[in-house]
Amino acid sequence: MKKLFTIILQVLFFCALSAALDASTDALHIKIPGSIIGIFVVFFLLQTKIIPLKWLDLGASWLIAELLLFFVPSAVGIINYKDLLVSDGWRIIIVILIGTVIVMACSGLLAKKISERKGK
Repeated sequence: MKKLFTIILQVLFFCALSAALDASTDALHIKIPGSIIGIFVVFFLLQTKIIPLKWLDLGASWLIAELLLFFVPSAVGIINYKDLLVSDGWRIIIVILIGTVIVMACSGLLAKKISERKGK
């Protein structure tokens, strides 16, 4: 029960941080979404050890494990854009494929560097 409560608190922290930074970027007229700035804020807080990893680990792990569920609404919502898919579907598929290859390559290179660093 304690683990579930910890996960809920950590997920609420991520939600609150995202909402606060979204409001801040709107107020300051910054073109970057608050959630993206939040990634950098959390990274900075973890790197400077202001927030220990154990304070965010369970919630972040749960969010990553359930990540696929966050894509269901957008995948279902694409049905509303049938005309766009018919006219420009091949372009969208090419962009998706190129993006996927880039993300896979970058992730692989990063994982290789991390494993080499840990091997030393």
